[in-house]
Amino acid sequence: MINPFDDTYFMRKALQEAEAALEKGEIPVGAVIVVEDRIIARAHNLTELLNDVTAHAEMQAITAAANFLGGKYLKNCTLYVTLEPCQMCAGALYWSQISKIVYGATDAHRGCGVMKTTLHPKTEIVGGVLAKEAAAIMKRFFVEKRNLN
Repeated sequence: MINPFDDTYFMRKALQEAEAALEKGEIPVGAVIVVEDRIIARAHNLTELLNDVTAHAEMQAITAAANFLGGKYLKNCTLYVTLEPCQMCAGALYWSQISKIVYGATDAHRGCGVMKTTLHPKTEIVGGVLAKEAAAIMKRFFVEKRNLN
């Protein structure tokens, strides 16, 4: 039997969150956290709305998932995020002990890979899931932003 709840399925949910961010004028990054094929947290960037540089989608999702679980550790959870986590978010994910991170588009300038950020040794990381779709929404945001200025 094929499991319909694969990485692509959940990345599409994260892309929906990115669209919500785009509609609010935020950099369109979306995230969901999943445990046992169930979404327990949904989030998107809120840095502009909250006037808070730490209000990245991943940070919002970590807080929501921890609240849902009633604890600070996200063992057995998977984060799906449309853009490779930055150094700040990767650090928070390290401390959360999340089991798996799946991201869409690579961030060649500020991503945790290029910044050589250490993740928790038990955290698995998978990149490139629906990367074209994730990159396209980012490009759309920046093109629209340039055209407004």
